Amino acid sequence: MRAVLQRVTEASCTVDGEITGQIGTGFVVLLGIEDADTGEDLNWLANKIAGMRVFGDENGLMNKALADINGEILLISQFTLFAQTKKGNRPSFIRAARPDKAIPMYEQMIKTLETITGKKIATGIFGADMKIRLLNDGPVTIVMDTRDKDAH
Repeated sequence: MRAVLQRVTEASCTVDGEITGQIGTGFVVLLGIEDADTGEDLNWLANKIAGMRVFGDENGLMNKALADINGEILLISQFTLFAQTKKGNRPSFIRAARPDKAIPMYEQMIKTLETITGKKIATGIFGADMKIRLLNDGPVTIVMDTRDKDAH
């Protein structure tokens, strides 16, 4: 599983002219799921997202997590995070999980994040042509990959 976290002051997702999810201060999380991903990966990543301390404290240092600032999450499914670009100029998405695996894992990530944060998770629509608007704060952008969870 891969996630790109973008610290934002506001963000929204629109599908066919309708807003499907909207947040104030918090994270836009682009989530890529691959076939090898497990429930353990999902739980690890959800806890990392919720606990990531990248919001400013009284001294302007990145010491606060989502819960400390009453932050929100806009979660967007993003299979293109597994693009392979080694050969040619047309990316391959062979590593991205097919919808029969990715949709249940995406839905479980929503539930897990809601449980951890105690807040409703704003979302896009899986597989839709989504338009994401965001005001990246900092900018602060962090890439996480569950394959790195055991690295020292």
